[in-house]
Amino acid sequence: MTLADVASHAGVALMTASRAISNPGLVSETLRLRVNEAVAALGYVPNRAARSLASSRSNVISVLVPSLSNAVFTDTLAGIQDALDAEGFQMLIGNTRYSNAEEAKFLRIHLQSNPDGVLLTGVAQSAEVRQMLEASGVPVVSMMDIPDDPSRLAVGFSQHQAGHAMTSHLIKKGRRRIGFIGAQLDDRTLKRAEGYRAALRQAGLYDPKRELLVPDPSTVALGAELLGRMLAMAPDCDAVFCCNDDLAYGAIYQCQRRGIAVPEELAICGFNDLPLSAWMNPSVTTIATPRYRIGFEAARMLRGVIEGEEPVARQIDLGFTLMARESA
Repeated sequence: MTLADVASHAGVALMTASRAISNPGLVSETLRLRVNEAVAALGYVPNRAARSLASSRSNVISVLVPSLSNAVFTDTLAGIQDALDAEGFQMLIGNTRYSNAEEAKFLRIHLQSNPDGVLLTGVAQSAEVRQMLEASGVPVVSMMDIPDDPSRLAVGFSQHQAGHAMTSHLIKKGRRRIGFIGAQLDDRTLKRAEGYRAALRQAGLYDPKRELLVPDPSTVALGAELLGRMLAMAPDCDAVFCCNDDLAYGAIYQCQRRGIAVPEELAICGFNDLPLSAWMNPSVTTIATPRYRIGFEAARMLRGVIEGEEPVARQIDLGFTLMARESA
């Protein structure tokens, strides 16, 4: 089946059929529906490779995220998809598993498909990835963090400021012996830890023996284990800041098993405000992050750059919200 067959079946011009498939916003809804019905009836599949050669565009966006099971990134992907679908772009997704080597591997594969742009998670890429992107000349937008270089395109929030804000909240609540539990140890977790340290140093309360950072993947079970290790290292802790909500859930469960009252004896807080956080008992104090909006705005920014538009702002800081609940 060819595009000409689709146009003939729908009773429209060849150019109209092409626009209805590749850029549906340029035709009326009536024509779009007629063409879509013809596509379905004939089983037509567009040849993207041929279209790319003809237009120098692939209508493909490479999206690299560190996890496909973490709700943080599934929400972000939903935002990206909603921003791209209306314009006929497709996502080519790579799950980097928090690995620089995997990120480089997927980027190398994706660049062979001539993507129109790339969406990256985080701002700390390896030298290999930076070199490939520079050589490709493909526009890139970073997500989840704000880089120090103001010329880089990015949509996110300050991980450092968020870590500082949560620690300051605990200090204002009267906590003085605050621990930090971190896992995975990606760049964003490390920046939250830096914000934690900065707030404690400003208050004259920093104690390095209250930090517990491990490279293991973050899970609820790991949160329970790490809280036990933290209390063995520093049994006088009166609060623990977990680098994400999964760890916070595990820490609360560990407290319940040990008969430690939360927050009376030990305050527990998390990060990201996953859906369960508001329904835990006690409900979890955490940082709400605009995950969907980050994906949507990053994709919209990239889409504009692909069309030759200069962004009004090269970096969009969407901020965060401290959700003060029962656990801290």
